[in-house]
Amino acid sequence: MRWFETRGPVNPEDNYVVVRPKETADFIKRVERGRYIVLFAPRQTGKTTFFKTALERLETAAAGTYFPIQLNFEGYKNLACPDFYEGLYEDMREEIGAVFQRRGTVPPAALTALLESTTLTTAFSMRRFLTQLGKLLAPQRFVVIIDEFDGIPPAALSDFLHTLRHIYLLGRTQRCPYSVGIVGVKSITQLNYDRTISPFNIQDEFHLPNFTLAEVRELLGQYTAEVGQVFAPAVHATLHRQTGGQPFLVNRLAQILTEEMDIPKTEPIHLEHFAVAHRHILRERNVNVQHLTTNIRRDPRFQQRLMQITAYDEGVDFNLDDDVLSELATYGVIVAGEDEMCEIASPIYLYRILRVFQPLINGLEQEYYRQDTGNGYHAYLTASGEIAMGRLLDNFRDFIARAGFRILQVPETPREYVGQYLLFAYLDQFVRQVRGAMHLEVQTGRGRADLVIFHEGRKHIVETKLWQGALSYAAGKAQLAAYLTLEGVQEGYYIVFDHREVPVPRSETERVSGVTIRSYVIPVLQERPSTVG
Repeated sequence: MRWFETRGPVNPEDNYVVVRPKETADFIKRVERGRYIVLFAPRQTGKTTFFKTALERLETAAAGTYFPIQLNFEGYKNLACPDFYEGLYEDMREEIGAVFQRRGTVPPAALTALLESTTLTTAFSMRRFLTQLGKLLAPQRFVVIIDEFDGIPPAALSDFLHTLRHIYLLGRTQRCPYSVGIVGVKSITQLNYDRTISPFNIQDEFHLPNFTLAEVRELLGQYTAEVGQVFAPAVHATLHRQTGGQPFLVNRLAQILTEEMDIPKTEPIHLEHFAVAHRHILRERNVNVQHLTTNIRRDPRFQQRLMQITAYDEGVDFNLDDDVLSELATYGVIVAGEDEMCEIASPIYLYRILRVFQPLINGLEQEYYRQDTGNGYHAYLTASGEIAMGRLLDNFRDFIARAGFRILQVPETPREYVGQYLLFAYLDQFVRQVRGAMHLEVQTGRGRADLVIFHEGRKHIVETKLWQGALSYAAGKAQLAAYLTLEGVQEGYYIVFDHREVPVPRSETERVSGVTIRSYVIPVLQERPSTVG
């Protein structure tokens, strides 16, 4: 039986695999046209698996026309240039031999002689070698895919790219390699350390998107076809929405559901099961999350931009000429929405981002609950044990008032967003104490972050915003009402943080489009009050 893989390239014989016929056909068409293709995308997005599969299909579909090999520059970065070229040559020689071996043939004598007599030490010697190689492989067309390209030594980058550009400009009938695929995390621009005009301006950019909902259904359907255990349709949709289709996250959740939860194979997998798996992935440490959290700590400017993306209705333009946004996109933290504005790549990522910054609260969490109740979080449960959301959020409003200017002392946290951080931390801690589950929904990709709490079979939805005027305040209620209706929830909660110099606090409950909305406008102090009498 196959399994869902999260630890490296997938193999169709061992793993459930998303077939990408559209992307594969696009890639093969570009190879046929002799393009020099670049694909830069975050780690664990299926790049290596895709190109391995695409090359196999290229060789199968056009046997004898192409001679494809796959290289990997991982581990090259600290080599001196002569050592880099020596290693590159040995890798090419090994891969060329492997192609002949797979085909059950032997290299021609002239090719063997070339491989045994060649020494590469510079980009120039590489160009000479490739010219001779192309003649000996003719009429086959030499195709090279270079994985982990950002592992190239910085000193070798410019000459290597100039050489490929020189070869490309020779024209399709003379060039060797005929087609090149460069695959990595950082783009050519980001690798261009001296910030001059790119020496590789002939590149053909290729995009490998995250899984669509249909592809998630296809992947999970392979498991169902083999095992017989079905996923409820709502699980397909929720899993795709929470992961944004990110391949690692999709496979990891499927792995938890099918291998780690001991759900009897005779039972369908329902949303209740998904909630358990989701709660697990929100808190576990895995390679993908470690990459995410490490990357968003790299630059203090990242925090400000990430909160801007979700806190303001106008959003942030997806402008890759902006160094901060370009890096966040490179790391897979943000993507372009349908309106070409920035979006956090998935609600799971947004949750983990907020968790990264949550420890900076610095002790205020000890004052969440009123001391005179003597009952801690139990005071915010009904007699039947359900969450009393009104009382819970009234207490948060009062907590902000009790904390006063001290919320401005939360270290290294932009003042503009401290209210939202505190709300997330407050609800996150409470939900864990009552053994519930909480996740985030990013409804529009900008301006709205909904906290969704599951407890005792009930769903509670809390939307947060920053005060941006009366029209925005009213629009937020209408948006929340539409979402509540979509989710079949009759009551929701709307919290707006007011950072104006003269804020106007407000608490009101009203009916909007057939649902009940409890709204709060919570003032957030801008500075410590003067102690001068």
